[in-house]
Amino acid sequence: MHSVTAFAPATVSNVGCGFDALGFAIDGTGDEVTAHFGGHGVTIDGIAADGGRLPRDPTRNTAGIAARALLAAIGEERGVALMLRKGLPLASGLGGSAASAAAAVVAVDALLEARTPIDLLIACALEGERMGSGSAHADNVVPAICGGLILVRDSHPLDFLHLPIPEGLTAVVVHPALEIETTAARALLGDTIPLADGVRQWANLGALVDALHRSDFDLMSRALVDAVAEPRRAGLVPGLDAIKRAAADAGALGAGLSGSGPSLFALCRNRQIGDRVAAAMTAAVSAHIPGVPQTYVSAVGAAGARVVATCVS
Repeated sequence: MHSVTAFAPATVSNVGCGFDALGFAIDGTGDEVTAHFGGHGVTIDGIAADGGRLPRDPTRNTAGIAARALLAAIGEERGVALMLRKGLPLASGLGGSAASAAAAVVAVDALLEARTPIDLLIACALEGERMGSGSAHADNVVPAICGGLILVRDSHPLDFLHLPIPEGLTAVVVHPALEIETTAARALLGDTIPLADGVRQWANLGALVDALHRSDFDLMSRALVDAVAEPRRAGLVPGLDAIKRAAADAGALGAGLSGSGPSLFALCRNRQIGDRVAAAMTAAVSAHIPGVPQTYVSAVGAAGARVVATCVS
């Protein structure tokens, strides 16, 4: 049996002031999808490490939907079977649906030797993301596939930029033992925001992009403020303000929710500070939220989805 396994990383989206526009990949965790020929259309042979909670129906599974979209887009008639291994916790705010969809399209593309253009791979993965999170926003999918730190200018049609990453910039990500469904978290936001909040958000996003280009960590720290989404979601994560204060006291440039939460991220000037911030945030999370948190320290903008194994037997 010829099979291909692809890995796609966890991603931090929003990044403070960049709601639905900014995202970056991190090292340390992600999802894997193995694809091989078989059956008709797309089938899912199994899913590991999901606690039996994810649907095996390919029309209701993010990886299956993304793979189906790719087969349709390139006119492929051979059937493909998938095996999904979840490395990311469900409803974690770490781009789990995007990682599954990204790994699926990369694995299937490599299996078929299709050499699909990157924009089409992203478009197909976005169809899976639409199912997983309720909307086809690209701030998780693009960094999951392309890696790096991404600004999504528009999702329809897709238009995105790779932003520069200052030397040493380090991310700390802590996942508490909580789940927050993206669709429920987005429902808290409503459809409108006060003009003053919008102006503050736009100003911070512009300042953050400038800070990245000039490696201005002081400006970056002032700009890492979410005036739109986080204030409306803060009640979903117990102790959020205290956890952010702990990160700042340990030297973080800024901290906030990763995506819709419950995971939290902090940005730091270097790995040494990142390790100190990781210890402080982990302790603060443990003090406010029962259960054992998972903590990751990574350079900002890790590599995106890639083939990690092939098998010919």
